[in-house]
Amino acid sequence: METPADSEPSYFCDAMLGGLARWLRAAGYDARFEYGIDDRALLDQAEQDGRMVLSSDGPMFERNVIRDGTIPALYIPQQLSKLQQLRFVLDRLRLPLRNPRCMACGGGLKEVPKHAVTGEAPPLAFRNCRQFWRCQRCGKLLWHGTHWQRIEKRLAELSDRGEPPSPSGQ
Repeated sequence: METPADSEPSYFCDAMLGGLARWLRAAGYDARFEYGIDDRALLDQAEQDGRMVLSSDGPMFERNVIRDGTIPALYIPQQLSKLQQLRFVLDRLRLPLRNPRCMACGGGLKEVPKHAVTGEAPPLAFRNCRQFWRCQRCGKLLWHGTHWQRIEKRLAELSDRGEPPSPSGQ
């Protein structure tokens, strides 16, 4: 199963895969997750948005729209940890690591000048970081601190694909 190279892949994770959605975002993919959404609503929204469904729910794959390929879907084995789920998806769909997205909402990140976040960034982050990014969807401010470094390290270890890209793509 491969994602077409000319399209921007996007995913809708079922209620069991909220952690996977966050890690897919860190790996650079648009992954939607909505807590408590029922299967029919998830499928309707995935079809409307052109998203592939990622699910650990066996009965989901018995639905006609998945069986007939109307909505692409990938079964994620239940026994996998969040990072194992991510590796499974990256390997199965042959996805490279890309520029990270906001882990909270999946929005793209845009670099903002340091002077523009004076008073907004925590003092320690403002003092120690040269670059800041803002989520284009939810407005969250991000910087390359120790949390980000731990995420990048886990992604690099997980992927066996070398260093993950920075949000600026460099």
